[in-house]
Amino acid sequence: MIEFQAFASGSSGNLYTLTDGKSTLLLECGLPFKEMQRATSFMVSEMAGCLLTHTHKDHSKSVVDVMRAGVDVYTSQGTIGALGLSGHRIHAVEAGRQFRVGAWHIVPLEAQHDAPEPLAFLIANDRGEKCLFATDTYYLKNRFVGLNLIAIECNYAQDILAANVESGAVPAAMKDR
Repeated sequence: MIEFQAFASGSSGNLYTLTDGKSTLLLECGLPFKEMQRATSFMVSEMAGCLLTHTHKDHSKSVVDVMRAGVDVYTSQGTIGALGLSGHRIHAVEAGRQFRVGAWHIVPLEAQHDAPEPLAFLIANDRGEKCLFATDTYYLKNRFVGLNLIAIECNYAQDILAANVESGAVPAAMKDR
């Protein structure tokens, strides 16, 4: 049975794990690295990999530290470019193209958010158990069947939204999303 654990969720940082008893995935890395280590009982370096949905710091704050700890990170090319990431631990993935990390089969999905090329993830194990992981999105065009777990993170900050609309990062038509 898959097990999802939420350590932090919100504007101050996001950190989750998903395990099936064989492989554990780190989902997001938006806390300071020392907090991530404490939250995961100092097991960060034993994670099979880290899935990163987008560039915002509450999701990506410690991505470089995670890679330094020996964990491969999987995210979009847009996120890689915007964060200036490089090295053998960073892997560009594309929406719709399945890949494997440890015991997990992962399909990145297009997500809608005010970040460069954000993703959601459909994550399944060899037993056919499935988890949908989506953060900060207002729409996923996919339909899903047979999900065992749906993990959705979202938050709202009027001041951030207003600033993003004013700067043009968020279209005014989307402010009521």
